[in-house]
Amino acid sequence: MPLPYVLLSAAVSLDGFLDDTGPERLLLSSPADFDRVDAVRASVDAILIGAGTIRADNPRLLVNSAERRAARVREGRPEYPLKVTVTASGDLDPDANFWHTGGEKLVCTTDEGAERAARLLGATADVVPLGPVLDWRTLLEHLHDVRGVGRLMVEGGGTVHTQLLQQGLADELQLVLAPLFVGDPAAPRLFGPGPYQGGRLRLTETRRIEDVVLMRYEPTAPGEGPAVTAADRHWLRAACELAALCPPSATAFSVGAVVVAADGTELARGHSREGDDPVVHAEEAALAKTDPADPRLAGATVYSSLEPCARRASRPAPCAELILRAGPRRVVTAWREPDTFVAAADGTGVLRGGGAEVVVLPEFEALAKAPNAHLTG
Repeated sequence: MPLPYVLLSAAVSLDGFLDDTGPERLLLSSPADFDRVDAVRASVDAILIGAGTIRADNPRLLVNSAERRAARVREGRPEYPLKVTVTASGDLDPDANFWHTGGEKLVCTTDEGAERAARLLGATADVVPLGPVLDWRTLLEHLHDVRGVGRLMVEGGGTVHTQLLQQGLADELQLVLAPLFVGDPAAPRLFGPGPYQGGRLRLTETRRIEDVVLMRYEPTAPGEGPAVTAADRHWLRAACELAALCPPSATAFSVGAVVVAADGTELARGHSREGDDPVVHAEEAALAKTDPADPRLAGATVYSSLEPCARRASRPAPCAELILRAGPRRVVTAWREPDTFVAAADGTGVLRGGGAEVVVLPEFEALAKAPNAHLTG
């Protein structure tokens, strides 16, 4: 089942604490970083925190910039992202800021907790029982399938972040390191003990923001090097699912493609024979929807269910060349192009010759081939 892209966001002290034990919230981020977080909030479909964070911090979780809110409305999205909290017990404070600011609110809880949450909150929020116990995958499937959440920002607390990473459900970690020490063993830490899935995380960006440092990481699968991440799997699956939208053809493959910026933002998607063009390829359709002047293209990744073509009869430029012209220097695909229509196809060679990294994830080959079963026999 498809899941949202899950982005974990947190700020910690140099010794790894989220807060101290004082009565007031310890401010770890700088003003400029708070504005960065506001921009990230504006880019997502939903923001999630645990009920413990509501009790401890009483956050509002708003997009504070009126300009960013207006941009969301112009794009046909709600002014504020959906606000989600998770609680097993349903023990929630109906007077908390969370319930009285922003747009729609959602409580994900157990069957037992749902009755209590509904009694406390009334019509303030939608309450969704997910079963006798909380299951993160079930929760994420609900957000994706029922609520239409494609991109989820998780802002805490430490238990929530820990569980998502341990269960291999996080696609990205945005960690801000603040130049101070807490030193109190009773203070809350970002990550708890226990086994974590995956290996060494892949560092995708470091950035100084006033006196704090932003570090962006992507988890990797167990035993893999840093080249393949959970985000790669998320977006390649999306590309393979797009291939199923292609009008059937006896003379061309059905392919899906997604262009994703380095910060995890989807820039465009497309599929073969999209719209009124019977010969358009997936990568071509997706890239045509991007702004050629967008600086994010240079650091973007193109996810394609089939290796981008190296030669074609229907257009002057093959897709491998179009990708190199557009700027992306990383391509992730599920399936090398067979010789069905073009002999000795080698889009990978063209891409690598142009300085691009090409990653093939054969675990998605069956999914990519499914819409092409009539061609592959």
